[in-house]
Amino acid sequence: MHPKDNIDERVLALQDSGFTQRKNRRKKLRVVVELVVLAIIAFGICTLFFNLRTYQPYDHAAVAAGDKDTGFVALSYFGVDHIGDTSTLIGQKQLYKHLQELKRQGFVTITQQDIKDYYQLNKPLPPKSLYLMFEDGRRDTAIFAQPVLEDLNFKATMMSYGENIESLDLKFLKPSELEELEKSSFWEQGTNGYRLEYINVFDRYNNYIGEIDPLRYAMISPYLERHYNHYLMDYIRDKDGVPKESYDHMQRRISYDYKRLRDIYTEHFGKVPGAYVHMHANTGKFANNNAVSAVNEKWIRELFTMAFNREGYCFNQRNSSMYDLTRMQPQPYWPVNHLLMRIKYDINTPIEFVTGDRSRADKWNLLSGAAELENETYTLTTLPEGEALSEVRESSNLPDVKISTNLLGNSFGAQQIFLRSDNARQNYLCVELVNNELLVIEKTNYSKKELYREKIPVILGEKIPSVEENKREAETQENIAFARYAPTAEQAEEYYGRAKQREAMPAATVEDGAEAYEHVQSFHRRSVHKLEIDLKGNRLSLKLDDKNIPQDITVAENGQGGVLLGASWQGEAWSQRNLADDVYDAVFEKFTITTNTGKDEEKVLFTTELSGWDKFVFQAKETWESILCWFLRNG
Repeated sequence: MHPKDNIDERVLALQDSGFTQRKNRRKKLRVVVELVVLAIIAFGICTLFFNLRTYQPYDHAAVAAGDKDTGFVALSYFGVDHIGDTSTLIGQKQLYKHLQELKRQGFVTITQQDIKDYYQLNKPLPPKSLYLMFEDGRRDTAIFAQPVLEDLNFKATMMSYGENIESLDLKFLKPSELEELEKSSFWEQGTNGYRLEYINVFDRYNNYIGEIDPLRYAMISPYLERHYNHYLMDYIRDKDGVPKESYDHMQRRISYDYKRLRDIYTEHFGKVPGAYVHMHANTGKFANNNAVSAVNEKWIRELFTMAFNREGYCFNQRNSSMYDLTRMQPQPYWPVNHLLMRIKYDINTPIEFVTGDRSRADKWNLLSGAAELENETYTLTTLPEGEALSEVRESSNLPDVKISTNLLGNSFGAQQIFLRSDNARQNYLCVELVNNELLVIEKTNYSKKELYREKIPVILGEKIPSVEENKREAETQENIAFARYAPTAEQAEEYYGRAKQREAMPAATVEDGAEAYEHVQSFHRRSVHKLEIDLKGNRLSLKLDDKNIPQDITVAENGQGGVLLGASWQGEAWSQRNLADDVYDAVFEKFTITTNTGKDEEKVLFTTELSGWDKFVFQAKETWESILCWFLRNG
């Protein structure tokens, strides 16, 4: 046996220079890969706990003074969460869509200093300047808005209440957290005042409630209309409208709030924020009463650099006072085109509306307003105080059809489906949900005729409360609200006793002949309904949420025609906030047209439903979102 035969092969391999070089190269490569992996992990940890991005302001030197005063747009969101299914908090994804589109169209954010220089030093602003605010100083707003601001390089002002930053309520940001936001460079500080509280409150039945805090307000707001005020807006009055306080007391009460605000912010931050949102004027002054207004004005001018004293419209120019600025409050349910429509007609500057899926949007002929096709949903946005109309292309020769869709637009306003329409729209059949009613209108030779009208709750077999029943419910809930937040057990017991006593009182029903409760719809009220239309010859059958309309409707056989979708703003809506909103969105989900031949399976002529791989991906995302939302709600 050769001596080398007894030597381990690994030892022999070490004597092979080629093998050694290959092994060393592998070692070096492995070390490099490990270092890269460690660097990625370290970077992830750093980005998780430390903000590595810095806000980059617009180039001030590149903005030249011009003859035209382009002013600035001010938007103020109530707050942000992940889901966005509340009446006030916008979802993170929807906020991103809003702000991303504004950035795409050239908007840049400006700061409080920019506004100050604009008014006091006559410095110009970029043509599309945006001052962005988030109100109430909520912790979830900071968590979910921060990544949006970083990604878009936008800067915003976090408004807060002085009372809340010192409270134990964990919903609100505390001083150290507000300081961290400022250090990130994407935020400035502002304030909504010292407290949010309501005075001189009456319910819709003119019952005097008096003074309530936000917690009680949230419980009884469904039974209020507009007969209430904010803490700094008026004298505190009794049920007859007579002041319960003297001028000196009113002055001390209001001054106390401003002094507390000044002291709290100075103690924690060394200064009072420059921007103030006055809750809630829109009076042309600083309160509903001249004497109260004078007290507010004195403190506002003394403490703040600027004040947003109005809301509803978004455009500010030099002809506005720095202490009488206006802001617009986008709602969580606004599609992007709603926001763009409002801004466009406030600033009177060309704005490009979004269309969504362009390839599928080409199957529509938009005649007025704005439209977006996203996933399986077609959204029509009206002109201010106007309408929107869109035609399904290649639908002009459809006599008998079946149509199904989910209608997701708010209760107040009209979502319309036109059938058998001629080109001039002088002959058509229209089925619409309008102001919580189902309505069928036929138009022939310039003449309109109403064929059917019924309240949606009646169609669905829901109980219609009487005025007496609704009043009993309101007064019961008002006592429960005061009981829940009573300062002592004795007072809580007293209010609960009153609630039980009122709830036990008899109230005549509609079936007894009592007057039905008819309440003007709020344009914030959400609505979801499935509508199915069966049109054949001179017969129209309808189904709403799987409930058949009791009788078929006889219609004129005016031959073939097109299918159109419409939206209409309705001017009688009311709201407890954002009174100037004059745009409406009709939302059609899974809009489908099929033939109506009587066969078991009809041919699909048109649909917004996705199919194939696109459908699979969409449903997978929807499922994941549903799971995530469930954990967020129940976690």
